[in-house]
Amino acid sequence: SSGINAEWPLRPGLSVSNMASYQSLGPIKEHIYKEKHTGGVTLKDVESHMWVKEFAAFLQKSGKLTVPKWTDIVKTATFKELPPKDNNWFYIRTAALLRRVYLKQGVGCGALRKIYGGRINRGAAPSHHKKASASVIRHALKGLEEMKLIAKHPDGGRMITSAGRRDADRIAFQVMSSSMSTE
Repeated sequence: SSGINAEWPLRPGLSVSNMASYQSLGPIKEHIYKEKHTGGVTLKDVESHMWVKEFAAFLQKSGKLTVPKWTDIVKTATFKELPPKDNNWFYIRTAALLRRVYLKQGVGCGALRKIYGGRINRGAAPSHHKKASASVIRHALKGLEEMKLIAKHPDGGRMITSAGRRDADRIAFQVMSSSMSTE
């Protein structure tokens, strides 16, 4: 009744009191341990929405990402009724795309269209999946290529560069340290 999950296996050298503090880390995934974690913090170690918000702010502060003129009027997909309400939506989408490329090398525009697609409301007819806008994804990927954060994969699609991995992991470390300090 101490709030500890009995099914969660104890690791060697990890006491029950330490395990309880690790479970209360909140946004940090429970497989990360402060004492046992070797090496640096990567993008996989932090919650995705926190990382995307921080990286979008980084892109906006840097001023290197060219935002198309049409971002205030365009919809992100054909099944959407309105454009996004957030004025910084292009930075958020670009950060999310970089995260996808980081996690899966060689992903292309077509696969990303499927990932960011959604359900179209067809009235009384059954709903179907529709792909997202290729133009938005393509412009975001081109912007990341201009910043030298991603490059074209030899087998097709895009891959993350060493500079992109460095920036992504640096932002992940900032997210991890800020989430640790708020507890």
